[in-house]
Amino acid sequence: MKRRPKVVVLATGGTIAGKGKPGDVAGYRPGAISIHSLTQSISGLGEIADIEEIQVSNINSDDITSSLWLRLAGLINTLSLRDDIDGFVITHGTDTMEETAFFLHLVVKTEKPVVVTGAMRPSTATSADGPMNLYQSIVVASSREARGKGVVCVFSDSIYCARDFQKLSTTSVTAFGGRDFGMMGYVLDRRVLLYNTSLKPHTTASEFSVDGISSLPKVGILLFHVDADPSLISFAAKGNDGLVIVGAGNGNYSKAYNEAIGELSIPVVRSSRIGNGMIVPDSAFDKWGNIILGDNLAPTKARILLILALMKTRDREKIQEYFNRY
Repeated sequence: MKRRPKVVVLATGGTIAGKGKPGDVAGYRPGAISIHSLTQSISGLGEIADIEEIQVSNINSDDITSSLWLRLAGLINTLSLRDDIDGFVITHGTDTMEETAFFLHLVVKTEKPVVVTGAMRPSTATSADGPMNLYQSIVVASSREARGKGVVCVFSDSIYCARDFQKLSTTSVTAFGGRDFGMMGYVLDRRVLLYNTSLKPHTTASEFSVDGISSLPKVGILLFHVDADPSLISFAAKGNDGLVIVGAGNGNYSKAYNEAIGELSIPVVRSSRIGNGMIVPDSAFDKWGNIILGDNLAPTKARILLILALMKTRDREKIQEYFNRY
């Protein structure tokens, strides 16, 4: 007899594990119920796959740390060596889900599916979306179609590449999208329907590794706005190994900001507060020897790539090559 796939669910907390006043979607406590309670509440889950549960944490995703990222990566890299495990699902709060997903996309070393999911409504809300998202994520994690696709995110019937996945709404159950690149495909009942895949390197094709790593370089993010104080740049630089500047338009900022950035010795990534498009060269801003173009990565993901790049080099040209490639 053909065995059922085995999926490991790594739970970190978030709204999907939230509990509040019955029926309400606000005023709940994230990370209030266990992953075992959540999986036991979903009808038919055991018919899809055998489930192994690990409660890694049970917190609001705003409290996620890089230490937890390293722990998740280590768990996946170790467990993926087991022949009886076919895939992984990570339950996560939606606020920082896209950051965790992209970090893992670049550092886990397995062809087995790794799926990140969550919920916009707590478990006690009317029509909670967590059970369906988790059900569909286990369908994807146990499928052959998702093998070798890197870390993917499943939300509201849709499958997204971790690189492009981003939260676009503060309240909607269809809160996520893939920016310019859309979705990879759909989940329909027990079917995984893929139409697109990213050409960027990931997982086993990525040159980044966190094996044996206990801490990561520090990279901060600064948002440019009208009357932005350039003294914040030198202040932020004192406590960080690199910076990401969230500029206006094409990653643009004021002359005062530009001059302050030019005085820094640490690498600075130009990114944009605009949701779509890429950063293109501009001689007015790229005249300094520490500037890196953030391509089309969201600022939070540009920060993650800079962190990983700084683990390998401090050379600006080499870091720019990483941003061009990933």
